[in-house]
Amino acid sequence: MNQKSSNVVWEKPLITRHDREALNGHKSFVLWFTGLSGSGKSTLAHAVEKKLHESGCRTFVLDGDNVRHGLSSNLGFSEEDRKENIRRIGEASKLMTEAGVITLTAFISPFRADREMVRS
Repeated sequence: MNQKSSNVVWEKPLITRHDREALNGHKSFVLWFTGLSGSGKSTLAHAVEKKLHESGCRTFVLDGDNVRHGLSSNLGFSEEDRKENIRRIGEASKLMTEAGVITLTAFISPFRADREMVRS
């Protein structure tokens, strides 16, 4: 993504993802659940999260409806807004991964190009 400001620099952390993973006792990663509305994405993501949590893992579910109450509350459902929503979720997932958390996402994510962008 192109930055609108030229004076933005990435701040190098003193505590790394590797440090957080070592403290947690597990690697961080993203599980991306996608499918049609009402297909069980959120139900499955929460069930997997419960099992991981019971195993001592640090987890968090990013659910499509919940995210639209805050982070994406200014977006509708046009193609452009759906793309921006997925971009934001990808960035939030990236931050959660850096924090050492196993992140489970449940989003319709209908556009292959958007899923590929997030994957990369």
